[in-house]
Amino acid sequence: MRSANGQERHGKVVLVTGASSGIGQAIAATLAAQGRRVFGASRSRAPVAAPGVEMIALDVDDDASVERAIATVLARADRIDAVVNNAGWAIMGAVEDTAIAEAKAQMETNFFGVLRVCRAVLPAMRRQGGGAIVNISSLSGLFGAPFSGLYSASKFAVEGMSEALRFETRKLGIRVVLIEPGDHMSALAARRRIVAAAATNPAYRDAFARFKAAQEKDEAKAPPPERVAQLVAKVLSLSSPAPRYTVGMLGQRIVAPLKRFLPGRWFEWVVGTAMGV
Repeated sequence: MRSANGQERHGKVVLVTGASSGIGQAIAATLAAQGRRVFGASRSRAPVAAPGVEMIALDVDDDASVERAIATVLARADRIDAVVNNAGWAIMGAVEDTAIAEAKAQMETNFFGVLRVCRAVLPAMRRQGGGAIVNISSLSGLFGAPFSGLYSASKFAVEGMSEALRFETRKLGIRVVLIEPGDHMSALAARRRIVAAAATNPAYRDAFARFKAAQEKDEAKAPPPERVAQLVAKVLSLSSPAPRYTVGMLGQRIVAPLKRFLPGRWFEWVVGTAMGV
């Protein structure tokens, strides 16, 4: 179905992961307000303060939980037109200070969680003859952010997997799109984990403190999550969306063209100066 401006109204039944707060909650509420049937997923099946959002339990770290959630949506709605992979969290600390167990936990949710949901939903989308997968990445998925190396790594992995999946599914009528937000008012900052060794290793202490202060300053003036939600809604309305979209404060979004066009050392100087390292 197409609207008067030629855009396709796509995504009648949408699953949004990490929908209990922040960006995910805003996405679920915005899509429901536009008339889509929205299933909001979270580990705790927390209620969403928005009409039209049906909450279901889904832990993206667990294969069986993901399979049950997809089966629940299909049982209730008989189809899934779109999935928004938003569930995730952030870890902060120097790469050297990050324990392997901490790194694995970051990748488990942010990368393998996205992969699990994609794999679980793709058979249904193929049977339907189409669908949309929107993976919430980050501007930190475009460059290795200092003291966020494992978070960046998890988003780099999502970027690479999404690009490959877009190639693999484009002739099946399945659209795969990356959304790359900068800082927004969300639960990500409140739930951020600091690596344990950051408190004991003096090698990075001063630089980490400067970076953390700069990060908190940016987060204090961050825009509301509805900006990301509106972009997701727009992407789901397009019949042929671009591979990726950035969203957020201009001073952060500029990192995308800077990395593309500046020599590497210039880019490092600009980013390092801005981030206090």
